[in-house]
Amino acid sequence: MSRKHSETALRAAKMDSDLANRSKSEFLANMSHELRTPLNAIIGFADLLAHFAQAGHAHDKGAEYAGHIAGAGRHLLNIISDILDISKIESGTFELASDDHSIRDLIDQSLILVRDRARDKQQTLEFRAAPDLPVLCVDGQRLKQVFINLLSNAHKFTPEGGRIVVVAQRTVHGGVTIAIADTGIGMTDAQIETALMPFGQVQSAYSRAHEGTGLGLPIAAALVRQHGGEFHISSKPEAGTTVVVTLPPDQASVSPLPVLSTAPKTGHVS
Repeated sequence: MSRKHSETALRAAKMDSDLANRSKSEFLANMSHELRTPLNAIIGFADLLAHFAQAGHAHDKGAEYAGHIAGAGRHLLNIISDILDISKIESGTFELASDDHSIRDLIDQSLILVRDRARDKQQTLEFRAAPDLPVLCVDGQRLKQVFINLLSNAHKFTPEGGRIVVVAQRTVHGGVTIAIADTGIGMTDAQIETALMPFGQVQSAYSRAHEGTGLGLPIAAALVRQHGGEFHISSKPEAGTTVVVTLPPDQASVSPLPVLSTAPKTGHVS
């Protein structure tokens, strides 16, 4: 009788947990949509204010302040977009918009967005691409999101004067492997597991000095998995981090998204 009672209690607890997760995802989705509209208006009007201030008052502080408003608004909008992505992933409603893309071009476009920041920290940024990289049917915008997240992390957690190297090669089966390696602070296996969980942030004196929601790596891993690919992190404290993304040649059929509430200790999602 006691065993039957325990099984009933476990089933009830699981139902409650599933309901709570669905409710959370629905709330996040609704909140994200509600906040995006006014944020877009804030950014638009701030941009107009900056434009008019620069045109009529070259030395007016209004342009500077408007720039701060727009920057903060865009930052909040990025956070909301990440939260919306997580809610879609958890609810199983995330979809790709696939088309033919040059993987080299997608990486090049992503590097442009981090090159100035790397230069400001005197970091060396290298890109080595094999000449025979194929064109794959992928969601270009989402893959750029993956590359930008990984490059931004590499930049953020690599000290001044460090090095970031991106290597893209064709696999023997016609897919592509992209490795992003840095000479940053690195992580233990336990820290990798934490970093791959939604909202999980590796706590250290260095990481606390940098903003972030802890969504970048889980979203990147999920997007790669949605493309039918593999995502692997190898790292050691004070010895840098290497993230390897492997994309298969056939993008026609994609696998379901992984459950983001757990992550393997090796940092490997396949």
